[in-house]
Amino acid sequence: MQKTIQKRTLKTRAKLISASEEVIAKGGYEALRVEEVVQAAGVAKGTFFAHFRDKDALMEILIGEKLNACLSRAEDRGTPKTVPDLIDALEPVHQFMTSERYVFDLIIRYSGAAAVAEIGPIAYCFERYFRMVEAWMETVDTRTDITPELLAEGVQAFAIQSMSLKYCALHSAQNFSDRLEVYLNAWLTPAT
Repeated sequence: MQKTIQKRTLKTRAKLISASEEVIAKGGYEALRVEEVVQAAGVAKGTFFAHFRDKDALMEILIGEKLNACLSRAEDRGTPKTVPDLIDALEPVHQFMTSERYVFDLIIRYSGAAAVAEIGPIAYCFERYFRMVEAWMETVDTRTDITPELLAEGVQAFAIQSMSLKYCALHSAQNFSDRLEVYLNAWLTPAT
């Protein structure tokens, strides 16, 4: 009997995720409402909360999956050799992260884990981003006075700063890629 319940639970969860993806395709992440999801999935609202503690818990899964797919596309672009190549390689990731203010805010909120037991899909993606960039630092023409690990931390930090300024009324005039290129050239360029 236990196996039947588990299959039904997995099927219901998959139905909720699929319904959520349909709702997002129509109106975006921020526009998603739990009521729309349960209606599209054909389940009761209580069923939703039996699977997800709240809307953000569902979104962490959906956004984490999309972010992971973007990281795979970034890896498929090949190994960058220059700062512009690096920015280009990371473009699918950055494009998604800034696709909606809600997406960016949720990604930042879930970028770290409060405890090892709470490491979620977005925190894993942040680690994957960092490790990917760290490996690239071996091939990009960069300064050599600090470790690839610290260089990668800086790239990630400057990317997040550039994204946050995209949403700032005082600093939104400069586009994300141009701002990031200025930061990364200053951070990564070897001293002459």
